[in-house]
Amino acid sequence: MKKKKTSTARQPNFVIITGLSGSGMSSATNAFEDVGYFCVDNLPLTMLSTFARLLVPNAEGAAAIEKAALVINIRERHFLAQFPDEIKKLSRKRLKPFVIFFEASDEVLQRRFSETRRPHPTGTKKSLIASIRAERKAMQPIRQIADLIIDTSEHTVHTLRRMLVERFNVNPGGPPLRVQLVSYGHKYGNPRDLDLLFDVRHLPNPYFQPNLRDLTGEDPKIIEYLEKFPEVMETIDRFRDLLEYLLPFYKQEGKSYLSIGIACTGGKHRSVMVANRLKNELKKAGFDVSVNHRDMRK
Repeated sequence: MKKKKTSTARQPNFVIITGLSGSGMSSATNAFEDVGYFCVDNLPLTMLSTFARLLVPNAEGAAAIEKAALVINIRERHFLAQFPDEIKKLSRKRLKPFVIFFEASDEVLQRRFSETRRPHPTGTKKSLIASIRAERKAMQPIRQIADLIIDTSEHTVHTLRRMLVERFNVNPGGPPLRVQLVSYGHKYGNPRDLDLLFDVRHLPNPYFQPNLRDLTGEDPKIIEYLEKFPEVMETIDRFRDLLEYLLPFYKQEGKSYLSIGIACTGGKHRSVMVANRLKNELKKAGFDVSVNHRDMRK
């Protein structure tokens, strides 16, 4: 990462993302969304000044948009010819965007395009490496006016996101990881998009107790029944310890939302009690946790 100008502690509220095709601009946009920026991909250059006015505070000191990140690149047909002049116009209106230029080595860009099998946007008649080099030469004037130049040659999607979050997020540690625990019954099918699944069908089943069958895992009688078994409490403790270990790594790798299934046979007793207890334990540990009992009332 190369800095072009002296940076300040204050994060810019208006960012323009540009650079070479295949250099990671889409991944950068996702990172800016995660830290609260309103993001627009491939904004027409003729709309830049109009959009920028949304960031200007009104008489009460509030702006329509608090902070924004715009992706403008060579796909925009007026980009190379008009972009420098548009930036100057904004400066005269005291609207100074922070321009980030993304780039990578020819070899890395060539590999990325070969892996995705996407055509290079500068044209289809040239070879891929010729197209990459032509774009690099054409983008040189844009690169010269950038406030920050980021070479992504050695970055993965995850390391690039982490670097941008650390640089542009006002909250230390990055955006929060939101965890949802979903209790459910296997006989009704698995929920979609679970990241982790814990099966608790090995625990004693209140269903076989006639006086408990019609109650749910939120009822004190069910909780009291299950708490009598050492294996129930040990299972909860082990799940908690594992999650307290794993969740920081999911956050570190850029996960902002994690869905964890807790499953028993019918989703009414054991999974509900375990999910509620895990929610309370993880909240005590400082995690943002919610719970959804999908099948509890079935």
